[in-house]
Amino acid sequence: MAPRAIREFDGKRILSKYLNVSCHEVCPVTPKTDLASLPKQFPWLLEKRLVVKPDQLIKRRGKLGLIKVNVNFDDACSWLSEKINQTIQIGQCSGELNRFIIEPFVPHALNEEYYVCIYSTKDGDTIYFYEQGGVDVGDVDSKAHKMDVPIGAVPSEEEVITTLLGGIPNNNKDLVAGFIMTLFKLYSDLFFTYLEINPLVVTNNTVHVLDMAAKLDDTAEYLCSDKWSIKEFPTPFGRKRLPEEDYIKDLDEKSGASLKLTILNPNGRIWLMVAGGGASVIFSDTVCDLGGASEIANYGEYSGAPSETQTYEYAKTILGLMTKTPNPDGRCFSSMVTATRNHGNHGLVVNLV
Repeated sequence: MAPRAIREFDGKRILSKYLNVSCHEVCPVTPKTDLASLPKQFPWLLEKRLVVKPDQLIKRRGKLGLIKVNVNFDDACSWLSEKINQTIQIGQCSGELNRFIIEPFVPHALNEEYYVCIYSTKDGDTIYFYEQGGVDVGDVDSKAHKMDVPIGAVPSEEEVITTLLGGIPNNNKDLVAGFIMTLFKLYSDLFFTYLEINPLVVTNNTVHVLDMAAKLDDTAEYLCSDKWSIKEFPTPFGRKRLPEEDYIKDLDEKSGASLKLTILNPNGRIWLMVAGGGASVIFSDTVCDLGGASEIANYGEYSGAPSETQTYEYAKTILGLMTKTPNPDGRCFSSMVTATRNHGNHGLVVNLV
């Protein structure tokens, strides 16, 4: 399983397609978008109060002041004009704001905000529910009601109500239980690995998905690509894909083998090229356990019997990245021999694995 985060726009599009839930009106915005022409495609932009926010895998957007709430279209455009292409700092990560969504504002009371999350474990799936959702939800691990669902099992409505919904009004229990059950079925059928909705708003007997975050198992793409209809899996905020990563991705797509490369720290001293998906994870975890996490430059693996040429191209690409800039302390490379010989030593320590 390889969990890959998706944009909120794509997550809500999937939910609105398969569930009876109010999240179908979502307008994407990029730096190339002509804001003035949007109402022609989305007439509701001029008819409703709006919410505007970045859609770039940024957590705690409300706390960061990155959500504009209850505004008209003109005010939404003014806010977007200020934010688009703006560089911001979040912790140690710096990045440019270049993807947004506009949605209708849903008037509601604070006691109508709930929290729901489903995530996968090695033993099955876990459902969290908390009756006080929203921006101040806090530590849900200690607060939320929890239900573990074994592999292949499906929770009943009675189990959902009894285990998860004790803290909400009785008149909402059937509606919320039905939503959680259909959400769980969709989660399983479409190979989600993580799905969080916060807040989930229930008002006027209607379920609204206000904010959501989700991950899909990309190894199920051959089964679900048509149902997902996702153009790309975005990179984490603040990280731009390198041409070398795109080159390996292209090799991977043209091969029956598996070739993966993600650059974590281009200045790192430890570069990995490990055969086998499981082995690559174990090897990376071991480096971290031994105190080398800050020096790991990449995550990658080659498996499924790639050809000698594909393996050579893969190793050559990693070596090219390694030797772009000198490092006085040297670098350690765990990989193959042929590409290393052709690239020269460059002061590398080569471990064969």
